[in-house]
Amino acid sequence: MDLSAVPSVDKLLNTSSIRILIENYGRNLTLSAIRDVQETLRQSLQKGKPIPVLEDVYGMIEARIMDWLKPSLLPVINATGVILHTNLGRAPLSQVAINTMTSVSIGYSNLEFDLQKGKRGSRLVHAEELLTLLTGAEAALVVNNNAGAVLLALSALAKGKKSLNLANAIGRNWWRISHSGRDAPIWCKIA
Repeated sequence: MDLSAVPSVDKLLNTSSIRILIENYGRNLTLSAIRDVQETLRQSLQKGKPIPVLEDVYGMIEARIMDWLKPSLLPVINATGVILHTNLGRAPLSQVAINTMTSVSIGYSNLEFDLQKGKRGSRLVHAEELLTLLTGAEAALVVNNNAGAVLLALSALAKGKKSLNLANAIGRNWWRISHSGRDAPIWCKIA
């Protein structure tokens, strides 16, 4: 078993096929794919399998890159009976929401820019007015997860008060918010 039969990084980098991959996918990703395929070839060689011809090695490197670039989020069917399923992406978006997000996200937007004043603005204003009108609340804020919502509720309801005595409480005014112990906990102080 002659491990020197595995094409070297330098040899591969100096070929037109690999230069094209670098042009299309960048040097770092291509280099990682080369090294990954080299390791695969070494293992195959140790098992007594022959090294493929150079053209096949190029194909293996490109296939590795394409495998890494393949989207990992895929549509699935929710047959669990749970409508807002965390592991399945929660609620599907309506076509109107998708179209609106697409039209705003294909270019720049006024996320934190006040168009009327011509200067920096707040990202909070985009939903606040509508939410206050719909709910009758004094103010509104959108967060992207339950931990953020719990943190806001605790900040508003427990400010200046003793914290509730829950299993996750770690001190007089400190809280640990986690999701089934899988995610990193959020520590917050209720002042």
